[in-house]
Amino acid sequence: MKEIKMLSTADDTQVKVWFRAARAADFPENGGACVRYKDAQIAVFNFSRRSEWYACQNLCPHKMQMVLSRGIIGSTEGEPKVACPFHKRTFSLRTGACMNSADEGIVTFPVKVEDGYVLIGFAQ
Repeated sequence: MKEIKMLSTADDTQVKVWFRAARAADFPENGGACVRYKDAQIAVFNFSRRSEWYACQNLCPHKMQMVLSRGIIGSTEGEPKVACPFHKRTFSLRTGACMNSADEGIVTFPVKVEDGYVLIGFAQ
C-alpha cells in the first residue's frame, strides 16, 4: 500500500518510464488483469468494446482490498468506469474519481499498446 502512495497519476507528458506489462493477447477482452510494477499491483483493463485500454491501482480504497482488476467495467454518460466487485464503488478509469460516493479516488496511469505489448506509463 505504501508503494501506491508513492506512485501518482500521470498523463502522457509526465511519463518517465513505460513499463512493458505483458502481451496484449494475455488480457481478457472487456475485462481486467493484475500486473506488478515494483511493489505495486496495477489493474489493467482491455475495454475492447470501446477499443481502449486503462490502468489503475488494484487497491480499492473503500475496504483496502486488492480487487479492482476483477471489477466490472462499463460506462456512465460516456465515462469509462470500473466497479469494485465487492463494494460496488465505481471509479472513473480516466481520472480515478469515485463516481458514486464521496470516497477517495484511485490512481490511474496512461496505457499504450505497441508491437503487441501493453505499456503502462509511470512518472517515477
